[in-house]
Amino acid sequence: MAYGATILDAEGLRLSPDEKALFRDTDPFGFILFARNIESPDQVRALCADFRDATGRDCLITIDQEGGRVQRLRPPLARQWLPPLDHAVRAGQGAERAMYLRYRLIADELHGLGIDSNCAPLADIAGDGTHEFLKNRCYGTDRDTVVRLSRAVAQAHLDGGVLPVLKHIPGHGRAAADSHYGLPCVTTNAKSLQDSDFAVFRALNDIPLGMTAHLVYEALDSLPATLSPRMMELIRKDIGFDGLVMTDDISMKALSGTPPQIARQSLDAGCDVVLLCNASFEMRKAAAEAAGEMSAAAQTRAERALAARKAPAELDIQAAEAELSALMGGEVYG
Repeated sequence: MAYGATILDAEGLRLSPDEKALFRDTDPFGFILFARNIESPDQVRALCADFRDATGRDCLITIDQEGGRVQRLRPPLARQWLPPLDHAVRAGQGAERAMYLRYRLIADELHGLGIDSNCAPLADIAGDGTHEFLKNRCYGTDRDTVVRLSRAVAQAHLDGGVLPVLKHIPGHGRAAADSHYGLPCVTTNAKSLQDSDFAVFRALNDIPLGMTAHLVYEALDSLPATLSPRMMELIRKDIGFDGLVMTDDISMKALSGTPPQIARQSLDAGCDVVLLCNASFEMRKAAAEAAGEMSAAAQTRAERALAARKAPAELDIQAAEAELSALMGGEVYG
């Protein structure tokens, strides 16, 4: 039987009886955690166990733990990190190794709590017009740097037993608006997009999971990429990404319609699984029912992604921290 074609969240620190029943009945592919779901290490582990008990399997549990402004785990549960762009710039020539160590330590923190995925690397190219909500979350301002550092970040997660989620396919860096509140439209010509933004994701197309971008590329289509069959075909055929594609959060204001409507539209466009966050219980239920089960192709990609989830390699925490500190000149944490 196929997994449900959703990734959902919980309202609080533990699952309610209604949530347990919903997740048992709809069998979401996975779940995502937010700050409201986090109180203590034992509580996070217990919540992760709740999710897995409800689905009856070792389901994916992901989180946004980029570091900087976007990190759900904070002290004392986890280290407080500099924003990624600041980290990469300060590390200079040592940025590739420094980013690897940073995210290897983050993966260790996550794995110890029962979390086996992270919504990183963020492979968008920062530019002069990049909206402030995204800019310092990026890793660099040119294609080659972003590819190199994103590869290091992805490998760090995999070495730590945590599945990376490549975002935002096929590139969010040119967005001058915040997709949480409106729909960004990119007017750049197709060749420039192919040579820069899309090329980054082409070079990283073997990462097991990816997340879409809620923005319109006017040179290619009038629909947001998440809802566009044409853009999904570009992601699959031109970029060559054959991993599991999840939507960015469909509750964001960039997309019009109700979550059930958007869920169905994104799956019909070619996404594999729908991410819905911060919705009411009733809306989560309606969206899960609208999404239904994964397609056969999506199920194959899901199984392949889960198979990439390995036991963590051994890590000497003190040695990793010392090496990272040396690379950063002591300026490691935010």
